Formats: sequence, structure tokens, C-alpha cells
Amino acid sequence: MSLKPRTKVPALSLPTVDGGHFDLAASKPSSFSMLVFYRGLHCPICKGYLRDLDRKLDDFAQRGVEAVAISTDTQARAQQAKTEWGIERLPIAYGLSVDDARRWGLYISTSMGQKEPPLFSEPGLFLIQPDGVLYCSSVQTMPFARPSFAELLQAVAFVTEKHYPARGEA
Repeated sequence: MSLKPRTKVPALSLPTVDGGHFDLAASKPSSFSMLVFYRGLHCPICKGYLRDLDRKLDDFAQRGVEAVAISTDTQARAQQAKTEWGIERLPIAYGLSVDDARRWGLYISTSMGQKEPPLFSEPGLFLIQPDGVLYCSSVQTMPFARPSFAELLQAVAFVTEKHYPARGEA
């Protein structure tokens, strides 16, 4: 199931490793909530990707974007990822169920070894408007070919300045 732009997204409420809680319905950014679903602690590509986002949080905040990283990892694995990867400010939510991942249109993979959990979601990135409506998404079947955060910053600047509508709605 894929989510359609210009429609409401599923509810999402998860704990974060800092002891807080992420609730999409309570999130009211001036432009977008950016949900970055990552594969989990076992993924070295996720490490570099989330570190890049962590360094760009101020740039996204200046454009009215609030970001959160989300995985199916347990609290312990999510905390380990945050610590070992050197993620300083990016909120890390954990405990996404496989069923909820599927509701978001994410692909699910099975473990190929001891470092991977039995089931986990593949990457996805979603920009959600403050009213809970999907603006855009990018979903992958494997860890490669994710959207560039530098390009995404440019895109957010363009679409907010020009009031560019969500596409792919037909």
C-alpha cells in the first residue's frame, strides 16, 4: 500500500530515545514534519544518512521543517545507534511495528544475519504538512538511493516560496 499525496497519513506516536515522545498529530511545524524511516542499528548506510541530517537540522528548522528518525529497532538498539553514530540532536523514535511500517507503505525485509533483527523496515522519507496531509514521499526497497538532504533543503525552499502543490495526487 502506498500513501497518496494530498491525503491524511496514518497516525504515528512513538517513544524517543531521549525519554520523550513523538506524536505526529501533535507536531505543528510551520512547513513540514519530515519523517525519516531508517533500517536500524545494523545499517551502516543509515549511519551516514542520519549523521548528515543531524548536521543539517538547523537548515531544515530555518525552513520550518521538524525532523524525526524512526525505526523498528528496540529502545536499546535505537539508543546504541544514536550513541555509536554520534547523533547529537536528531530525535530518534523507536518501536515502530511492522504492521505500522506497512501502513506507511514501507517495504519489510527479513534478516540476512545475526546483526539484523528478524524483520525490519526499509527506508522511507515523508514530508507531512501541519494538517497531517502527505506532501511527498520517497520509499526504497533496499538501503541505497535515498533522497539527498542538500537537495531536499533546496526543494523545501522552492515549494514553500512558490506555494507549489503536492503532486502525484491523480
